[in-house]
Amino acid sequence: MAKPPVNQWKTLDKDLGRIGRLEEATMFVSRPLVAPGIALAFIVLAGIAAAILMGSQPGALIVIAAAAIGAYMALNIGANDVANNMGPAVGANALTLGGALIIAAVFETAGALIAGGDVVKTVSTGILAPGAVTDSAHFVWAMMAALLAAALWLNLATALGAPVSTTHSIVGGVVGAGIVAAGFGAVNWGAMGTIALSWVVSPVLGGVIAAIFLAFIKAYIMYADDKIAAARRWVPVLIGIMAGAFAAYLAIKGLKKVISISMAHALLIGLAAGVVSWAASVPLIRRQSEGLENRKKSLKKLFSFPLVVSAALLSFAHGANDVANAVGPLAAVVHAVEAGDITDKVGIPVWVMVVGALGISVGLILFGPKLIRLVGSEITKLNPMRAYCVALSAAITVIVASWLGLPVSSTHIAVGAIFGVGFYREWHAERRVRLLGLQKGKPVPPEERSRRLLVRRSHMLTVAAAWIITVPASAGLSALLYVLLNGLAG
Repeated sequence: MAKPPVNQWKTLDKDLGRIGRLEEATMFVSRPLVAPGIALAFIVLAGIAAAILMGSQPGALIVIAAAAIGAYMALNIGANDVANNMGPAVGANALTLGGALIIAAVFETAGALIAGGDVVKTVSTGILAPGAVTDSAHFVWAMMAALLAAALWLNLATALGAPVSTTHSIVGGVVGAGIVAAGFGAVNWGAMGTIALSWVVSPVLGGVIAAIFLAFIKAYIMYADDKIAAARRWVPVLIGIMAGAFAAYLAIKGLKKVISISMAHALLIGLAAGVVSWAASVPLIRRQSEGLENRKKSLKKLFSFPLVVSAALLSFAHGANDVANAVGPLAAVVHAVEAGDITDKVGIPVWVMVVGALGISVGLILFGPKLIRLVGSEITKLNPMRAYCVALSAAITVIVASWLGLPVSSTHIAVGAIFGVGFYREWHAERRVRLLGLQKGKPVPPEERSRRLLVRRSHMLTVAAAWIITVPASAGLSALLYVLLNGLAG
């Protein structure tokens, strides 16, 4: 059998090379479309599930559309909001990005399904005056416009790399649609004032508490003569404080569905959990610290596991709390369509809770890594001690805010805590340099001080700007969507 000519082999090699390059180019172009494709499939499945459950009931098409929008909102909550819980642990290298995504997905879903199904106000924290929108049809369009506007704003904020509050996004959406539907008198401006106050209170309180704990760790553990002995004494105390804070918070969120829990009872539960956790962690920390060298690097090992646990608990608490931002308006639409009336409070159907819980987890896995990296490593450098201060601050701030009745944002608290840690590090480094310069009789030049800036100011300005315009942006978008939806319906 005759062999093919040499030129034929060369032509074949060139053709195969072109095909290989074409395949590589196709994969390169199509890779960014995988995540949006999966997200779109989830939104479609949510609509199909609603269609199956609603059947041929009147208003089924409206519920199907609302379910798709609710799924879209849940995806964006997962993409934007969950980064605040897992970012510090990833930035401190206590968790890999993949491990953080898995833990967050599991605990977000568990928190949403176990403790997130309590009765919610359909008008998002009472932002609309009772009876402002009396017609159920207009109410449905207002809720759908608010939900879609909040989701679109979160999507844009995520694309720009800005962690914003999902609660404030949905509140802005309700305000915009409410004003167009029933006028400025429909809005509870007192509640809006408290929300505006929380823009300042949340990050400042979170930052101050995180800085206080970091100052404590530096003074009593990191700069102690015997660092290991100091860690054995104080790390169990910090673990007890964390366990107590979360136990109190989860008692308020989870147990109130079964029995009435006052703040005093929740604090007693937290105190008991804190004491038990402290007693249990004393031998564990002692065993873990055996053989460690007396230096700061050794302390990271003792804080890594508590940091992972705190990140998981933060995700559970977030799932329990913020799932209502995705499914609250959706539940209101379902109730208004099925019952034909409007009520201050509605129960969330199980299928609606599942859409919200799964949507948050899917959105986190598909789109969360970008903001996790920003929160964890691009604002200021975190290690396990600093990241633990952030998690501890978030837990305690939520409890303090609940006690004071302040509507704080978990996003603002966590990001504020990271900035608080970074600015405290700057102040502490500057103070040490100044003292060292005084001891040596040499002033510290300004250029040397500028090199010691430990917080990226550009991110601070971006985040602050996004926080300020969240409510107005989602309100304006919601007003426009309400006009369009109402026009199409009419």
